Amino acid sequence: MWSSFWRSRDRFSLDELRYLIDQLQKVQIVNNDNKNFVIEALRSISELITYGDQHDSNYFDFFMERQVMGEFVRILKVSGTVSISLQLLQTMSIMIQNLKSERAIYYMINNEHINILITYSFDFRNEELLSHYISFLRAISGKLDKNTISLLVKTQNEEVVSFPLYVEAIQFASNEDSMIRTAVRALTLNVYHVGDESVNRFVVKTPQADYFSNLITFFQKQCIYLNGLVSETLKNPNSHTTTAIVNAVDEIEDNLYYISDVISAGIADVGRLITDNILQLLIFPLLLPSLQLDAVNDIQIGASTSLYLLCCILRIVKIKDLANTIAASLFCPPEAFVSDSETTLKGYVPDHGHETQQTENKNVIEVDGCSNNIMPSLSSSSPVHPEDIISKGVSRLTLRDALLSYITAGDDLQVLSSLSMLTTLLQTKELDATMLDALGILPQRKQNKKLLLQQAFVGEDSREDQFFLSGRGFIRDGFSCELDGYLQNLKEQYGVSCSSLEVGTSPSVHRFHVLDALVTLFSRSNISPETLWDGGWLLRQLLLYSEAEFNNQHLELLRDLYKNCTSALLEEARGTWPDLLVTVLCDEWKRCKRAMEAPSPRKELKCMFLPLDKPSFDDVLPSESSFVAGERMCKVVKVFVLLHQLQIFSLGRALPEQPPTCPPSKIPENSRAGNAGLDVSGPKLGSELRLVDAVPCRIAFERGKVRHFFFLAISVGASGWILLAEELPLKKHYGIICVVAPLAKSDPAIDQKYSRWLHLQIRPSTLPFLDPAKFITHGKAKTKAPVDGRWTLAFMDDESCKSALSMTLEEIDLQSNEVEKRLKPLLNHEGAIDVPDTSTHPPEASSSTATPSNSL
Repeated sequence: MWSSFWRSRDRFSLDELRYLIDQLQKVQIVNNDNKNFVIEALRSISELITYGDQHDSNYFDFFMERQVMGEFVRILKVSGTVSISLQLLQTMSIMIQNLKSERAIYYMINNEHINILITYSFDFRNEELLSHYISFLRAISGKLDKNTISLLVKTQNEEVVSFPLYVEAIQFASNEDSMIRTAVRALTLNVYHVGDESVNRFVVKTPQADYFSNLITFFQKQCIYLNGLVSETLKNPNSHTTTAIVNAVDEIEDNLYYISDVISAGIADVGRLITDNILQLLIFPLLLPSLQLDAVNDIQIGASTSLYLLCCILRIVKIKDLANTIAASLFCPPEAFVSDSETTLKGYVPDHGHETQQTENKNVIEVDGCSNNIMPSLSSSSPVHPEDIISKGVSRLTLRDALLSYITAGDDLQVLSSLSMLTTLLQTKELDATMLDALGILPQRKQNKKLLLQQAFVGEDSREDQFFLSGRGFIRDGFSCELDGYLQNLKEQYGVSCSSLEVGTSPSVHRFHVLDALVTLFSRSNISPETLWDGGWLLRQLLLYSEAEFNNQHLELLRDLYKNCTSALLEEARGTWPDLLVTVLCDEWKRCKRAMEAPSPRKELKCMFLPLDKPSFDDVLPSESSFVAGERMCKVVKVFVLLHQLQIFSLGRALPEQPPTCPPSKIPENSRAGNAGLDVSGPKLGSELRLVDAVPCRIAFERGKVRHFFFLAISVGASGWILLAEELPLKKHYGIICVVAPLAKSDPAIDQKYSRWLHLQIRPSTLPFLDPAKFITHGKAKTKAPVDGRWTLAFMDDESCKSALSMTLEEIDLQSNEVEKRLKPLLNHEGAIDVPDTSTHPPEASSSTATPSNSL
């Protein structure tokens, strides 16, 4: 019978469709004999229906007339093979995705057989079958609107009681296959964005509401996995773990963007569910307790990872109550969240319908209405220290104190994480200005707007209701109650009590704490310059062209730091890399200026973890290595540039595009470079020069192969070289340059035993990290560390050796003098921070053979 199917026939014809359906209806059971025909028939029907939808409506009329949907269900039930199920799901997906006719779409969805297919018990142990099933569900969701969604639900008393499409799909929301998870999320978004009120009420009822808690629980596991990767990379940095971190970060951010898309659907109850689940399953039990200064064994996540995740949540999931609750939580001690974390992590969610019993604590401040200043004696410019709080009767620091402590005493990653957190809070539009003010990070421009708004509320006629109460920055019009309201909500809804003395403290005191931490940060030599730049960016936002917020201690410290950094910069002028110093300074000036004036310190939060993958070498570099000296020089330059620009900024001046340096000097006629006939471009291998001041010598770059050269040390401006030239046989006193090596850091020394030998240290001509194209990048394997060479030159007599030594030292001195001369306008900049006559408190608130690759 089935052989007739293969006869020649017009594939895209109504007769073909009729034939296929007739043959399909004759199938009573699917077995190995007819399985291939059934598969081909199902595939061909989908093609014909799609073709007919675009060219001839009679195709779909015939499809409906013969009730082919029912035949599909029947074929599925009489089939015991996975291949039939696969083809049927694929057929349905193709038809639903490609149908354009509204009438055809309505028929496909408004059909009892569609829900039968949705709820059919497929064998999902077959991964391919599951993938096709999810594609089928997603195809249906793509056709949903306010009219079609009602065809897929069952209602009772105008309330949705059954929605198979949604219920079946969310069962696979946490599937291991990322493609399946993505498809399920796309389906849910299609449902949420329809905007059907009855469906919206259905998705937030039990048990459907569990989808949102399961979503956050799955996200929590991803966070713990990321923390494990970060911890492993800190212990053993390598390209594999770094790549894994990047992938984990991408997935975490994708999940948060999905949550953001859910929020954008505008379903208020869903927003509240997500907020509660994020707080109770993630932030309170996992993220906030990890910010403790003292490590606790049962904490499952590190402070830096926690801060990264909090930043991601604030930047991506834009819910006002969530953002303000996180900010208010910073006024609580981390211990306030530890007690319930173990229970919550095991899956227990507090019942908001019942009042939570709390253990009384004599240090708990009851928040009732607007706060007043309860501890005026702590209103000073110095940060609150543990011993101060203990002496006042409170034994715990707040999370905000922990953030500032990480800045002043944490490692580089902790500093960067804390700065990112403060920056994220500052840039979170969902946070009220009063919340930022309470945290001490409200920029001055926003403070001015806040005062104007307060003035409009208070009015100008009442002297008693001015902007501030007793100069403490709190007002009676209700603005300051924002923080109190969220603290009260933390206690009543989540059982978190605030035991902080900071709640009633003036915002100006908190502001000085932040400034103090940032100024202290700039004095920390173990922190990377890039992280210090992030601190400089934050300081710039807070000051807004004004040093009035600084006290004497801050100004003195900044001035001392600048002086020390200036001295360090001058030392580099006579160090290993003076020839690159001015160039590096000009480049870093432009980079720092861009960083200071950028809208945010870093574009992507994942940059927080990229420094973990530091360049690694097969060999450990000695401290005297020129490569280490180059890194040190670059760090000194970056810190100097930052402090210099902060001075200019604090004086209200615009930053120039280039640092004020002198132009290069011309080559003096009587210089060795001039006598040799060199120009400002410097020597080139194979070029000719005069051997006026050159000294004959011998050197062996390979064992047993001694070569005769003329030795010459010269400097041209900020650059300097050691040249070895061979005399031209037919042109007396002229030679060809054969070897060129850097002059700087050559450390010439006459051998103590052989007075005709001169030892020279030869560093590389450039620093590899100044050329990103040639330097090691993330994800690459270990490479050989750059090494310094050593030359030993033999001269004819002692006088020649001493002459070469003297020549080298003179040219090194000339080179360094030129560098200092070019830096002089920058170092004599009349913008040093002056200490004004203000109160120290806030306003009321070896081998002789040189390696050619390193020597030439």
